[in-house]
Amino acid sequence: MEDKHGRPHLRLPDYDYSSGGAYFLTICTANRENLFGEIVGDQMVLNEYGRIVEEEWRRSEEIRSEVQLGEFVVMPNHLHGIVILDPDEEEANCRLHLQASKSPRRSRSISSFVAAFKGVTTRRINALRGTPGQKVWQDNFFEHIIRNEKSFYRIATYIVDNPLRWALDQENPARQPQGR
Repeated sequence: MEDKHGRPHLRLPDYDYSSGGAYFLTICTANRENLFGEIVGDQMVLNEYGRIVEEEWRRSEEIRSEVQLGEFVVMPNHLHGIVILDPDEEEANCRLHLQASKSPRRSRSISSFVAAFKGVTTRRINALRGTPGQKVWQDNFFEHIIRNEKSFYRIATYIVDNPLRWALDQENPARQPQGR
């Protein structure tokens, strides 16, 4: 199945992304532009745009009662993070009524969380650089449903260690191929 731009859908067709659970998210910049800082000595050094991304990511937990954040890292051209979605009981009951809606994005879903995050960071970054309406993020995002504790800790370690592997990272436009 493809979206309106002819790209394959990345979401599971029958999965309720507004249900509780843990998700590993990767959100990339438009055109994989190195926008948020640089890796120096295996450490991510955020610039002013990267600090906006980090601030708004942390703030998400404060302003969205259904969201808990796990490990995350802002990289030069993407963000990796664990989001734990825990909709309250009232929201779960309301979800039954929303399933008949034609809206592709449900309130308190991973998609609505990412859309809000992208929106606020894009507005703040564009205001700072004087580029209203310019894309900051790729249209889509990648998610992986974390199904057990072992997977949760493996992914958390991957996130924390991500700056150490930047030279080999697929998202790094200047990546160094592994030895032949």
